[in-house]
Amino acid sequence: MSVRQVDLADVDCGITQALGVLTDWWTFLIVRDVAGGVTRFDALRRELGMSRRALAERLAALVEHGVLRRRRYTDRPPRYDYLLTAKGEGLLPVLLALQEWGDRYVLGDGSLTATAAAGSAEHRRAHALTGRRLPEILLPRQDGSLTPPADPGVWTVLFCFPGAFAPGAQGYPPLWGDIPGAPGCTLETTTYGARAETFAAAGARIRGVSTQRPDQLSAFAEHAALPYELLSDAEGRLATALRLPTFRAGGADRLKRLTMLIDPAGTIREVQFPVTDPAASVDEMLAVVREKTDQVVRREPADRT
Repeated sequence: MSVRQVDLADVDCGITQALGVLTDWWTFLIVRDVAGGVTRFDALRRELGMSRRALAERLAALVEHGVLRRRRYTDRPPRYDYLLTAKGEGLLPVLLALQEWGDRYVLGDGSLTATAAAGSAEHRRAHALTGRRLPEILLPRQDGSLTPPADPGVWTVLFCFPGAFAPGAQGYPPLWGDIPGAPGCTLETTTYGARAETFAAAGARIRGVSTQRPDQLSAFAEHAALPYELLSDAEGRLATALRLPTFRAGGADRLKRLTMLIDPAGTIREVQFPVTDPAASVDEMLAVVREKTDQVVRREPADRT
């Protein structure tokens, strides 16, 4: 069922005005999937199971309202990618809030946690990322410059962490240590730092990502003398695109601890979640990297014949 749109011209409530644009649950799911890289009509229809007419009507409305824009990718017949505008990207925090509320209160028992149980909905969703291509997005580095989450042509270990702050920084919210799974970010980041050369010798680059601001990441990276880059997902682009598990603490959305191994073509090949032992997970990922890169080396001679 869809919500019947009424004339909202004289209503001053922002919630009412927003619902005049986002008229039903299909509209939210379209924005969700476009944010995740499903940008073409037929692909959206397959993902959502919508009729052609219903999808076409909602896409046209989202373009009309400036939430999506069309980019032509073939002339005969004319076909388009549907991409988020800046106005559409403004909905990413809304999608994250809906997901976190659903994970916590609908699929979960309502408790605040930075981890998840094996076999939970979050666990299944995280491991379903294996085999998926990374979305075409850019994230700010700790110096503020933009970069894709993983560079093409190299293996990348991309680990998500809730937050790590330099001593004296106003960052950790009250009772942070009481949130299951939240503590351990400093240990995880510095353990990756200590193993960075070993990962490089195995053929992989390390990157960490959190929802902290670039200046906060820069201060921590300098304090911890990290030999790899930290990325900021403060706008929620990566979290929304991949539907990464999140929790909310101190008035901010935080990434739950999760690690992905991404191959040189940009495909996720391994996911660690939940991560219950931050230090041990580093050595576990190192073993996975060695296994994956060794498989590639063993296949190369056969590929040349």
